[in-house]
Amino acid sequence: MDGDTLYSIGELAGRTGLTVKTVRFYSDRGIVVPAGRSPAGYRLYSIDAVARLDLVRTLRELGLDLPTIRRVVDRELSLPEVAAAHAEALAVQIRVLGLRRAVLTAVAERGSTPEETELMHRLARLSEEERRRLIGDFLDAAFGGLDVAPAFAGVMRSMTPELPDNPEAEQVRAWVELAEMSLDPEFRAVVRRMAEDQAAEESRSDTVGPRRDIAAFLRDQVGPALAAGIEPASPQAAPIVAAFTAHYAHLLGRPDDVELRRQLAIRLESVNDPRKERYLQLLAVVNGWSAPESLAPVFDWSVQALRVRT
Repeated sequence: MDGDTLYSIGELAGRTGLTVKTVRFYSDRGIVVPAGRSPAGYRLYSIDAVARLDLVRTLRELGLDLPTIRRVVDRELSLPEVAAAHAEALAVQIRVLGLRRAVLTAVAERGSTPEETELMHRLARLSEEERRRLIGDFLDAAFGGLDVAPAFAGVMRSMTPELPDNPEAEQVRAWVELAEMSLDPEFRAVVRRMAEDQAAEESRSDTVGPRRDIAAFLRDQVGPALAAGIEPASPQAAPIVAAFTAHYAHLLGRPDDVELRRQLAIRLESVNDPRKERYLQLLAVVNGWSAPESLAPVFDWSVQALRVRT
């Protein structure tokens, strides 16, 4: 290749694969500068223009704007720095598109109204800080001001969703539904009532040191009974009921009597609210955790077993 050879716009277009109109456009804006003129006054370009135009075409395909491209080819900007900045911008765009796709998919699946769709879109677009504030407000409403606040610190952490920087569509849909639940006054009241009941139990308890909560105890005691097909009203269920009511009585430091069993039945019905279980399922999806074990069958069995004995 002869470095002294000059090329017309048409020849330059042929060597770069660009149209004559495009080459002239870049030349008019000073991105490629003529090295001279033909006797007839037509612009002529050196072989350097070929390399510049190849770079310009590549950068345009990557989405860079013309002012930035000009500064890159003129060495005013470092190409690696520009590439890093645009890669970051593309990552943001990809995330936004992912959020939009997730919202549209959820709208299609749920048959949402325009108002619901607007809310979903707004919730999906919240920044990380805005998401933290929304969930923080929900958890404060549920647990704030209780006398045994330190006991709930771990519970609050375990109920906090952490949407990753590049979430899957399923995680975005789960976050939107979870956020909607956290804004629901009825659900807030349900969680608050559960927290108040637990706080009252904590304050009445004489137990010193780590406590094994009643839900974990029921899972271990009633789970095998369910697997064995033992009916809640059957005689075989009686020792199982006696075991978990004695444990509950020990937690509260009071006698295992009919009134305690009535209280436990009410407590378990409250804890067994399906909205709480749904929240925990969505939380696991958002945080990338394993799906939580459902205790609903255990609670249902326990409540029935208590009711027939009170």
